[in-house]
Amino acid sequence: MLKPHLLTHRSIIAKAVTTSMMALALSACSPADTQVNTSAQVVNVAPGTPGTEPTWAFSGKTGIGTSYEPYVNGHYQDTAANPVSKVWFSIAQGVLTETMFGLIHNAQLKELQFIISGKGFVDTEKNNTISTIEYLDTDDMGRPLSLAYKVINKDVEGKYQIEKHIFTDPDRSSLMMKVTFTAFEAGITPHLYVNPHIDNSGANDIASVEGQSLVAYTSDTNSTVMTVKTNVDFVAASAGFVGISDGIVDLQDNGKLDYHYQTTSDTNQGGNVALTAQYPTLTNANDSLSFNLVIGFGKDKASSLATTQATLDAGYDAVKQAYLGDDKHLGWKDYLASLKPLNDMITNTTDNGKLLYASALVLKAQEDKTHAGALIASLSNPWGDTVSAKVGSTGYKAVWPRDFYQCAMAFLAMGDTQTPKVAFEYLKQVQVQQQTPGFAGTPGWFLQKTHVDGEIEWVGVQLDQTAMPIMLGWKLWQAGVLSDAEITQWYNDMLKPAANFLVKGGKVKLDWNDTKITPPSTQQERWEEQAGFSPSTTAAVIAGLVAASDIGALAKDEQAPEYADLARKLQRQLETTMVTTTGLLGQTDSKGKAAPYYVRISPNGNPNNTDKLIDNNGKPGLDQRMILDGGFLELVRYGVVNAQDPVIKNSVMLIDNQGLEDNLRVKYEFTAKDGSKVPGYRRYGNDGYGEDTVTGLSYAEKGDTENQRGRVWPFFTGERGHYELALAKANDTLTPDTKKVLINTYVQGMETFANQGLMLPEQAWDGVGNATRYNYKLGQGTNSATPLAWTHAEYVKLVRSMTDEQVWDFYPVVQQTLAK
Repeated sequence: MLKPHLLTHRSIIAKAVTTSMMALALSACSPADTQVNTSAQVVNVAPGTPGTEPTWAFSGKTGIGTSYEPYVNGHYQDTAANPVSKVWFSIAQGVLTETMFGLIHNAQLKELQFIISGKGFVDTEKNNTISTIEYLDTDDMGRPLSLAYKVINKDVEGKYQIEKHIFTDPDRSSLMMKVTFTAFEAGITPHLYVNPHIDNSGANDIASVEGQSLVAYTSDTNSTVMTVKTNVDFVAASAGFVGISDGIVDLQDNGKLDYHYQTTSDTNQGGNVALTAQYPTLTNANDSLSFNLVIGFGKDKASSLATTQATLDAGYDAVKQAYLGDDKHLGWKDYLASLKPLNDMITNTTDNGKLLYASALVLKAQEDKTHAGALIASLSNPWGDTVSAKVGSTGYKAVWPRDFYQCAMAFLAMGDTQTPKVAFEYLKQVQVQQQTPGFAGTPGWFLQKTHVDGEIEWVGVQLDQTAMPIMLGWKLWQAGVLSDAEITQWYNDMLKPAANFLVKGGKVKLDWNDTKITPPSTQQERWEEQAGFSPSTTAAVIAGLVAASDIGALAKDEQAPEYADLARKLQRQLETTMVTTTGLLGQTDSKGKAAPYYVRISPNGNPNNTDKLIDNNGKPGLDQRMILDGGFLELVRYGVVNAQDPVIKNSVMLIDNQGLEDNLRVKYEFTAKDGSKVPGYRRYGNDGYGEDTVTGLSYAEKGDTENQRGRVWPFFTGERGHYELALAKANDTLTPDTKKVLINTYVQGMETFANQGLMLPEQAWDGVGNATRYNYKLGQGTNSATPLAWTHAEYVKLVRSMTDEQVWDFYPVVQQTLAK
């Protein structure tokens, strides 16, 4: 609705326009440059540089998409005969959000939405409508067949409706959106509003209106160019600076686009800009307006416009069908059809396989198409709408070998053998070698976080991320994806150096990181925060060493038995380095002796003393014995420890203690669609990676605070489900009835956390503290990161495990080797 408090911006615009027009007159510009009519003023350059501080969009995506592209000999080959569309998009709060072109992290757009004016009101689509989302292409059971979406946004007061169909063009680097406006009262005027963030920043953009095209680029000579065009002409259009002279500010006083700025700069000066275009007014109630909108990308204006126009000319039906798959294009339906195990896996879900199909699509969509096999963590920037976009940031659109492993194993679980093989081969790019720029020390470990092109971003040493490539290689070899000859070559080239680092560690010097690693003590555990002896890290280290020993035997490596010997030694040391017998949380016997349990991490390998964890995410470090973390379940998953182990069972009992104070409590309960209670788990007690419980501010929105709180992570429901399956197998209690209970509890539990677009989040609201500006409901995904690839991967693996009645990530060779 009208917002009178924003009228102050009108005076800023008017003053700036007067100044601008005076300058134009003094410089003897032609009358056309300052053409004024009774309804609007046409001015060449918009005032208000650089605009307000740019941010990214809301991170709780309800949809993501890109075109499916088949490999050619393990690569993406972009040729005239086989064009590769390198465009990815996301949807949140009912509108198109970050849209990437080129590399998967290279955002070009923050947001595209509509502004709607009518009698006595001006609405923004994002803030004034109720949004629903569904898949355009589904099978008879409602399972999605492609990442094409129908979004319907209805005005909260019932005055209009906007329907949008969104997907990309497989033949070009462009996105298509079919838009239908329906007015339910007379006098509704739609306006398109585009906020570019070209080449992964929102502070250096230039916007211009060029005929019937909206164009954005940066001041850099190598800038990407984005063009927006529709097949219905604009009535008027304007470029401006966000919050100062953009279309939202212009429209809010009288519902009219009074100023038609042609560009935001004639001196190559960038800022936070927006483009606004007015469409014909829907004069009568029940009038409608439909048009196709295309966003095209290129390395210059000519190629960007040509791409945009070509997609418009191709038309909605042809582009949508190519996206799905037709006689000339392998599309998403063809990819799904290639995943043969899905047919059996569907029967082990509680939603007829809807989330399973969506997960398959989402996982494949989050792979770069320049660097084949580069699997990212999430197509989002955590808490993006409170994070500055002045400087480029990959957010979660980057490679972590740990998340990478989870995804590769999920591809294998659903029958895709190509992607995990290509992904495994990609890993060599992110392994530290002597020639790694700026590195000195012991090579063989894998970088903490990199861009998809291998550019180094974070440089902490995480031993699980060095073990997991070995584990993945072993799994691919056992599955027949890698031959004996291939795995032998990879062992010598990549896996043996990694195994050697797991054995001896060594000195590391790269960027800020100048340290010595002494395994199994890790510089960072899987949450990238603490140093010491970690159960989850050590589980991977042991599994990695055993896998290396097995592959090494094939390769006739004389050192191979040493890896197995060390694995057995580390297993024997688990309880002395990571299990406390002087715990502060467990029950005690009649002599006051505490039941033993796994700590989250022991800084110095002495879990019975008062060592504190380091302060992190605003939280002061507590005594190591106070912090519970379900990571010890990885010991069971990989075959290091039996599910019936009494220390494991004691630790599980503590994780399940819902009587702990909220800061230390890990387990929470949620209501599934059948009305039953399903479990959710936080990462660990005293977790500060989340919203402030008092102010409701996003994580670190105004700096870290002690009241920040990490919420429930849905993939832990899957990890627990894997443990309970292993326990039932160990107890010999797995029957059709008990299996059904496991599926209803853990598979359905994960399905409970999916949003309407079937996206699974990193974190879900646990109901503790201020529900934030978004008024989160219990179990709803937060603004941290959705979809999280790891969560989707864990769901796929859990369903496969239930189907096979065997934990998918289990390593029989680990169990066998450690038993010797």
